[in-house]
Amino acid sequence: MNPNNIRNIAIIAHVDHGKTTLVDAMLKQSHIFRKNQQVAERVMDSNDLERERGITILSKNTSVTYKDVKINIIDTPGHADFGGEVERVMNMVDGVLLLVDSVEGPMPQTKFVLRQALERGHKVIVVVNKIDRNNARPDYVVDTTFDLFVDLGATDEQADFPVVYTSGLTGKGGLDPANMTDNLEPLFEQILASIPSPQVNPDGPTQLQATLMGYDDYKGKIVIGRLNSGTIRKHQQVLHVMAENSQRTLKVSQVFTYQGLTRVEVDQADTGDIIALTGLGDVGIGDTITDPEDPRPLPPIKVEEPTLRITFGVNTSPFAGQEGEYVTSRKLRERLYIEGERDVALRVTDTDSPDTFLVAGRGELHLGILIENMRREGYEFEVSKPEVILKKIDDKRYEPVESVEVEVSSEYQGAVVELLGQRKGQMMDMSLLGEDTIRYTYRVPTRGLIGFRQQFLTATRGEGLVNTLFAGYEPYAGEIQTRSHGSLIAWENGTATTYGLYAAQERGHLFIPANTEVYEGMVVGQHIRESDLEVNVCKKKQLTNFRAAGSDDSLRLDPPRNLSLDDALEYLAEDELLEVTPKDFRIRKRLLKKNERRRHQKHGGKVDG
Repeated sequence: MNPNNIRNIAIIAHVDHGKTTLVDAMLKQSHIFRKNQQVAERVMDSNDLERERGITILSKNTSVTYKDVKINIIDTPGHADFGGEVERVMNMVDGVLLLVDSVEGPMPQTKFVLRQALERGHKVIVVVNKIDRNNARPDYVVDTTFDLFVDLGATDEQADFPVVYTSGLTGKGGLDPANMTDNLEPLFEQILASIPSPQVNPDGPTQLQATLMGYDDYKGKIVIGRLNSGTIRKHQQVLHVMAENSQRTLKVSQVFTYQGLTRVEVDQADTGDIIALTGLGDVGIGDTITDPEDPRPLPPIKVEEPTLRITFGVNTSPFAGQEGEYVTSRKLRERLYIEGERDVALRVTDTDSPDTFLVAGRGELHLGILIENMRREGYEFEVSKPEVILKKIDDKRYEPVESVEVEVSSEYQGAVVELLGQRKGQMMDMSLLGEDTIRYTYRVPTRGLIGFRQQFLTATRGEGLVNTLFAGYEPYAGEIQTRSHGSLIAWENGTATTYGLYAAQERGHLFIPANTEVYEGMVVGQHIRESDLEVNVCKKKQLTNFRAAGSDDSLRLDPPRNLSLDDALEYLAEDELLEVTPKDFRIRKRLLKKNERRRHQKHGGKVDG
């Protein structure tokens, strides 16, 4: 294929602004599906977690053909925690579609992904999506987007961006919001007119950088990237150049290009196209596949450093090994290092203990998704409370800081301002949105945001919106008290009874219902005071001749607080762990025995647990 007939683009946007839905409409209008084919909504979100949460987690590519031009489209995550996915795909594309909501306009995480595109000099088409919303304000959105371009140091050429108005849900588009067509033809035309064809060398030696990874049960690891130079054929001998410049010769088994959502095997792939290769074995992200006769390695992919870390360890609770398929440290280490190869924003290192591993990532969601995926794959393990990664600069401690944008009703503004103030937040801006909604912009230490989301939702009765973006490192802000409560801890091993839970619920909020198996040291609820409290949730009523066995039925328990995995990770204290199994997750104390915890506290936390 002539490189002039190829366009490689990425779609970038803040989470929930409609990227995946717009890609759906582009695929349907390019007729890649049969007329009678059943097509799911958000077809690009193929991962179960993506469908459940309604967000894109992994970058995925597809292609459409318009007027004999092949348009390779990469759907990228909108959440800043998955920014590593966005940073690496920028090497594969020559332009981007920046999607902004017709009401909300550019949001904090829009800034992050746009900065990546502008720094690489990519051409940007601004797509104002959801134009059919009742309170759409396209002029305001375009003006604020232009201001964002200026703030990020865009060149004059980049700031003179074309604008297309769309409704991804209905598949409509236009260059004027008052004059929309019934299809996305204006968007396709703008892509052909504004996005340049790949700047590649068809006559040079083979050169491809591994940017994405796939896996097939039969074909093994699949290496995905853009062919920057030359051609590549089935069974061709290539040179694999790793990040540390070590080299080895390999043979390509199969070559695939993308047509719609399917990979199509070809004998030869041409320059400029996004392709997939099999048979290369252990190739890592950022490695170069090149010609053995004329090797030209590409610089490795650089991404921003992680800001949070947690420890993964073998499950040591009394229930260990009962629910998981993979429970050994060898299996756990193997799985974590595989994830570290696939995700360039993740760092995995061994610790002094052979059963514990340190995993660093971009944020709580980034690490939480990894935990959830491993749980579903059958792994059983325990993780610690997330902690920030500090830096030492000129003998001073520096910590990561986030730009936090909250939208809240004026009714709750006092509670939110107090909450952010307690976490060393500094107000940078305040603006009025509509009659009763206020938008605050704060700079808050990342430490202060651990466990913030749940308290924020409670303070705003679930009505507030919060978005965060990594804003760099600043001097250490001092101690932050992020947790104002202790835990209710099970007194003994056994089965929780209605009678025992009824007595415990007066002391706080329970996490478990009756008939739940518990063990000594397991956290069963949240205490209303700052200190921890041991409670006997397995206690049974002493029966006499005058008491019937069914008398517990008259006791009414409050519904337990049903924690999600993300909530449980946020809840953890320094001396607590989260036990994760395929069937359940439980919060527990590091030291399960009451006397061990007291001895540990008495010695100032120096007793080895």
